[in-house]
Amino acid sequence: MKLTSSNILQHELIGLRAEVEESRNSSERGLCGSVVDETRNMLVIENEQGKEKKIPKAENVFIFELPGGVRVRVKGGMLVSRPEDRIKRVK
Repeated sequence: MKLTSSNILQHELIGLRAEVEESRNSSERGLCGSVVDETRNMLVIENEQGKEKKIPKAENVFIFELPGGVRVRVKGGMLVSRPEDRIKRVK
């Protein structure tokens, strides 16, 4: 299945470029880089300098850049679950 804006929740996020659009924590707003790891509650984003930041999913809104340059806005609460369970979930 090809990764699209309508099925992003059923796909692997590791490797996608991500930006924190909204966050309760002002130091996380605007953070961008590549997703290098994912847990039930966190995304690990590696920035341009190679530094990894753990970002809580539930408290943030993310913008993911899909192959082809399409940008998709996702509320982090929709991502909260183990990656392997989220990928299996059917809308």
